[in-house]
This record gives sequence, structure tokens and C-alpha cells, in this order.
Amino acid sequence: MTTEDEKRLHNDPDGLLTYEYIANHIESIDTDIEALIANLVRVDISGQFTASAARYLHAIDAEHYAGAVGELVAATIAKDREHRYLQDILTGVYGADYAERAAELQAKDDNFRRIYKRLFPNPDSL
Repeated sequence: MTTEDEKRLHNDPDGLLTYEYIANHIESIDTDIEALIANLVRVDISGQFTASAARYLHAIDAEHYAGAVGELVAATIAKDREHRYLQDILTGVYGADYAERAAELQAKDDNFRRIYKRLFPNPDSL
């Protein structure tokens, strides 16, 4: 990432520029991934772009980007107070069958547990 890119992304008003940078430079972001994730978390107020980036990186290479995805999911949980993007995280990161595996996922993944608890606070009502 060039110094010019860093300056432009530092002034990102909502996360879209940083998300687009990640998507458009996926083949060369490994050395800058920590700075890009930190910037995205800093500028995205609603969780929209942290959720999108988590789903994107998970789809590209879930194992390689596991740490970044975890950070982005945690940020989305904190930012998405209206629960607009959490359902997308469940299906995009944990799979369409997350409901059938909910007990297993809650036991091994704190981010999943936190999302599931927010979306389904009373599991007996499902």
C-alpha cells in the first residue's frame, strides 16, 4: 500500500473506500491486512463494511484470513446495534446450516455465541 493510499483510506468517511481497496487488491494485501482492518474498524460506524469484508475474506480463504475475519466479526457485533448485518455474518461466515449446528458453534466460537444470543435471545421461542 502506498503512502497516497494510506492517506486516502485514512480519510475514508464510512468504510467503503477501505472495503473496495481490500477487494481490488486482494492479491497483495497480506502485508497491510492489519492496517486495513484497523482502518475499517475505525471508520465504519454501522458495521456494514466490517460485515461485508468479513464475508468477503472468509469466502476468499477462510483459513488464511481467519484472524482478520474474527476481528471484523467482533467489530460488526459491536457496531451493528440495529442487527442489520448480523444475519449476513451467520450465513456468510458460519454457513447456511448454522441453525442446525448452533450448539456446536456456540461452544467453540465466542463471536458466533454473541451473534446468536443477540439475534435469538430466547432460543425456546424458535
